Amino acid sequence: MRNKSVISEARDIRLAIELIELGARLQLLEVETKLSRERLLKLYKEVRGESPPKGMLPFSTDWFMTWQPNIHASLFSAYYRFFEKHTQLRGLELIIKAYRMYLDQIQRGGMDTVLSLTRAWTMVRFFEAKMLQMATCKECGGEFVAHAYNPTKGYVCGLCHMPARAGKTRKASLAAAAA
Repeated sequence: MRNKSVISEARDIRLAIELIELGARLQLLEVETKLSRERLLKLYKEVRGESPPKGMLPFSTDWFMTWQPNIHASLFSAYYRFFEKHTQLRGLELIIKAYRMYLDQIQRGGMDTVLSLTRAWTMVRFFEAKMLQMATCKECGGEFVAHAYNPTKGYVCGLCHMPARAGKTRKASLAAAAA
């Protein structure tokens, strides 16, 4: 019996380390592992070399609706749904695999990571709670994250109808000035 608990604890430690390396918040670790808060704090400090960030987890679906987060959330969601349909992965393994694919794509494109692992995990929970749905853009045919129960007929995504200030960040201004 003790052997099983040691193996289970080792799996949880391995999982916690992987999640911490991917940037997971402490609350996510507490929900997804059976390790104590004290143990997770020590692991976090050991892996990241700093204390975990404090504060509440994201709790609103509105963040996913603004144009840039929506595009990143929709990209993650496409990977998530693909792996859910075509593999045996479920739960946290599925989220991790889809998030790694998202990170790979973002890094290849030279873009900043907008969607954190914690937000991706939260978004999946919002979908499970029927707070979010996918909507198909009438112009490009892509599928994007949308509020649940909102009408999706005539939906136009943030890529086809970009806001006037899109890409006008301080970072973009500095990059343009440097060029």
